[in-house]
This record gives sequence, structure tokens and C-alpha cells, in this order.
Amino acid sequence: MWPLSCGLSCCAIEMMHAAAARVDLDRYGCLFRPSPRQADLLIIAGTVTTKMLPQLLTLYAQMLQPKYVIAMGSCAINGGLYAQSPSVVPNVGVSLPIDASVPGCPPTPEALADAITKLQLRIAKRK
Repeated sequence: MWPLSCGLSCCAIEMMHAAAARVDLDRYGCLFRPSPRQADLLIIAGTVTTKMLPQLLTLYAQMLQPKYVIAMGSCAINGGLYAQSPSVVPNVGVSLPIDASVPGCPPTPEALADAITKLQLRIAKRK
């Protein structure tokens, strides 16, 4: 999997931590890519606002097939602490097809690595 990181708030720090030495996503074959044309996994880490949603949809549309999405953190999954705010998207799953979610506020880097591993296993079973 080659993820495109979309770090929107504090969960992005945990996503970066997952790529660091202790968890090291490189061992799982995950190399973060700077371009959506080179990525097949979109990791949405954090709060998605209504102003950010169109850019997020553009990134998803620019990714080549097959493409997968992981929602990381309570804010991306259900709005989290800011669910009552009118500027926060309460559920990214309404706008994008979510393949895996990593709950928590903030979620642990190990949970992200576990979600990526389970997604890789699910993809391998389809093939």
C-alpha cells in the first residue's frame, strides 16, 4: 500500500509517528507518497471541515484504481468533539467510501498499523 497522507488536525501527528522508528510502516510495505497519482490509500487523519471536503474529494478523484480509504480518529469517523459545529463534516463516510476506520482520540500509531495490515489481508483475499 502506498498511502497519501491527508493530515488535517492532531491525528496527523499520530500518523507521522506511525511512520517513525517505533512502529515503522515501511516494514508493512507502506511508503507515504506525495502525489495522489502515485497513491492507492488515502488516510484521512482528523477533523474534516466543510471547506476542506471539496479538496479531499478532488484528491480522492485523482487517485488511480484500485483505491482505498482509512478514516483515522473520532473526528473523521463521526465528528468527534466538534460534531455539533456547523463547519465540521459529521461523517466522512457519507462523502467517501471508507474501507477501514481507526477509532480513538487520538488513535494510537499501532492501531493505524493494525488497520493497514487488516486492509492488506482483505485485499489479498479478494485477489
